[in-house]
Formats: sequence, structure tokens, C-alpha cells
Amino acid sequence: EDARLRNPKPSLEKEGLELVAWSDVPADEHDAAAFQRDFYPRAEALVREHTGAGRVHAFDHNLRSSDKDMTQGTSLQPPVWLAHNDYSEASGPQRVRDLLADEAEELLAHRFAIINVWKPIHNPAYEAPLAVCDAQTIRSEDRIETDLRYPDRTGEIYSFAYSDLHRWYYYPEMTPDETLLIKCYDSASDCSRFTAHTAIRDPNTPPSAPPRQSIEVRTLAFFD
Repeated sequence: EDARLRNPKPSLEKEGLELVAWSDVPADEHDAAAFQRDFYPRAEALVREHTGAGRVHAFDHNLRSSDKDMTQGTSLQPPVWLAHNDYSEASGPQRVRDLLADEAEELLAHRFAIINVWKPIHNPAYEAPLAVCDAQTIRSEDRIETDLRYPDRTGEIYSFAYSDLHRWYYYPEMTPDETLLIKCYDSASDCSRFTAHTAIRDPNTPPSAPPRQSIEVRTLAFFD
């Protein structure tokens, strides 16, 4: 469904996704050190503003392009064509322990969430837009624990079984002035906790549309 036509609009706490006006982009997305130094704090401030979290810690980011030629031999990655959620019931808290070991148990004694900050850069996202499944329509039996293996560790994500109860939303032609917040984990039980998301092929994409280029920043949001 075109989320722009929804009233009320999808929200981070209810459906697990929320579109916000935010035109900030990194000065040079390919300079990893500058990206982390300059852009991470701005993404953290955005998440604090829209969630009320007392503390936000940005810890990872990805650059993506739907142009295969642009991804060859670069840090750019292609869009993910798989309904997935970046963290599971087990791996969400484990990420806090991995990143903030000295204070993890104290932090885990309170509510925390993992929120992705996703946005197109350079051009509107005509091609390969991102779709997100309404968290309210996902049942526990739809979630499939899936290993994600790295050279130095093994993470766990959720893949998803199909259900005709799932309700999917996307924002056509998102511009660099827009940003999508996506809930990937929440320790609270009275709100959205996990979403599924994936790139999709929009049949309305103009043949001459530029490739989708996007950035995503993963953040830990801690609540008092």
C-alpha cells in the first residue's frame, strides 16, 4: 500500500515505521571516518527527537545502490531483496552486550530499541524502494531465526514466512528530504517490536529513473 495515502500515517510505535522530514545528508558518504564522526551524531539527535529516548548510540551504517556497476569494487552494497528484520529476540540484547559491554546489564534493565534511519541520497528513490511490513500484522510464528555469518562473529536476524495477514507499506518516490525510521527491535511489549522490510520492484518506476542510492544508520535507543 502507498503509505502516503494512509490516514492516520504509520507510526514508529504502532506499525513500526515512520516517515519524517529530514534533509540532512553526509558531506561525503564514502569517507567512513567522517561519516561516523559527523553524521552519526546528527542521526542520533533525530532518533532522540522522534522517540523521546534519553540516549541514542549510532553504531553501524550501510551505503546501497541498485546499480550493479556502481557496487563493483566499492563499499556500496546492493538492495536487499528479502523480507527480513535486522535483529531477533536474542540478538537485539546481544548487540548491546557486544557494543557497550561495561554498562550493558544496567542498560538492559530498562527499555531499549534498535531503530534504523533510512533515506535516499542524491536522487528520489524511484527504483527499488523500501517496503516495510506493519508490525501489528506479524505473528511470532511468522518469524524465522536466521544466522548471519561475519568473519568475526555470527549474528541472528529474522526471515519471514509468508502470511496473507501481512500488510505492507511503502513511500513512493522518497526524496533526500525525507527519512524513514524503522523499528527493528523493542524490549517493550506494548508497542511494535519487529518489522519485516525489503526492497521491492515498483511497476510504476519510470524506465529512465536513476538507480536508487541510499544510506541507513543503525541506532540503539535507550529509555529511562
